[in-house]
Amino acid sequence: MSKISDIYQKLHDFVRYDIWRITVSELSHGKRILYNIIKTLYLAIRGYYTNRLGVRAAALTYSITFAVVPIIALITAIGKGFGIETYIEKALSDTFIAQANMLPTVMNFVEKYLATTQGGIFIGIGLAILVYAVMNFFMQVENAFNTIWQVKKSRSIIRQFTILFSGLFILPILIVVTSGLSIYFNTILSQSFLYQFFSPLLKIVVFFVPFIISWIMFTFMYWVIPNTKVRFVNALIAGIVAGTAYQIFQMLYVNGQINLTRYNAVYGGFAAIPLLLLWINISCLIVLLGAEISYASQNLRYYDYEVDTDNISARYKKYLTVFVTYLIVKRFEQSKPPIKVQEIIKEYRLPIRLLNQVLQILTDANIIIEVADDDLNDRAYYPAMDINQLTINVLYSKIDKKGSELFLNNKSEEMETIWNKMLNMQLEIDTVRENILIKDLY
Repeated sequence: MSKISDIYQKLHDFVRYDIWRITVSELSHGKRILYNIIKTLYLAIRGYYTNRLGVRAAALTYSITFAVVPIIALITAIGKGFGIETYIEKALSDTFIAQANMLPTVMNFVEKYLATTQGGIFIGIGLAILVYAVMNFFMQVENAFNTIWQVKKSRSIIRQFTILFSGLFILPILIVVTSGLSIYFNTILSQSFLYQFFSPLLKIVVFFVPFIISWIMFTFMYWVIPNTKVRFVNALIAGIVAGTAYQIFQMLYVNGQINLTRYNAVYGGFAAIPLLLLWINISCLIVLLGAEISYASQNLRYYDYEVDTDNISARYKKYLTVFVTYLIVKRFEQSKPPIKVQEIIKEYRLPIRLLNQVLQILTDANIIIEVADDDLNDRAYYPAMDINQLTINVLYSKIDKKGSELFLNNKSEEMETIWNKMLNMQLEIDTVRENILIKDLY
């Protein structure tokens, strides 16, 4: 029993602490991939709890229940305008195979919904409700994605409207192109003597087509929806993982419906409603977990030395602040281009999260200044003052005095006396370091 507990403890320590202390440069290519997978999964699982994805999935389930008919109605209306509604219905039935029994009912609702928006006084109200339902759902999804990506500001209403309806107009065209290519290749191959030879391979391809469609759909979501720059490769990784999970869930759901006869016996015709809600809820959860994976895979480097960074001593943080200032000042003294964040990380293996904290402290204290760089993915820094005046004393003084002081109204004689003694001790320390320039430290 003790051996099992020792193994568990070692595993816990490795995943929680040790793996974050190993930098990329220390690993072989194979180990780097393996460690990145472990880190990504750990951060995604942690994000599930910290971002309360269960609650967010429930909220999205509620929103999509109201929005599903207007969304399909809008896509169908656009499809009718192009004369391709048949392709759209087939694509919907292929995509939502787990709800094949519910789809005719939903499509019936869609037809009635579109009929109410085509005449009389209801045309304006019907269209307004349709647009509001679709926009509200999209805003809920974007808000959930932005929370995962730690983005504070959403897009403007106009940008949201433009992106959403551009996607809704493009979607029917993609459906037609995909369907057309599928029919074309099937026709060509069926007329060819190679059909029998390639038949087993075609069956494999047909099996994976839903997976590929899901990968494309999920990748596009993770790439476009967050109001921040998402690298395509990270969106693709999350799209493949989430798309595969979604398709596997659909298969399990379809097969599991056979074993739900007792459930149907209890609820009768109403059984479809809770089952539909369950399906939507788990599907939303898969989408959100995929967003966590895309965020984690893109931002792994920000979590290096995470535990150590959170528990860093004031003394060591001061030392790193002096050291980073020295690097910036020395580069300026040598008349070289301003030092970039990536250069510091590569040369000295500083965790980017900790480095950003130090740079923010120095910037806020007006010791350094951030300058525009040709590479928009990086930042560079210059000294914000004369380096021949920048001593250790000036550096510490600017940092220590940044912020409010002496704002309490309940000061006592004891407080006043101790404050003055601290100032006097500080003056003695300042006299020692007032002539030590940062640029002369090494």
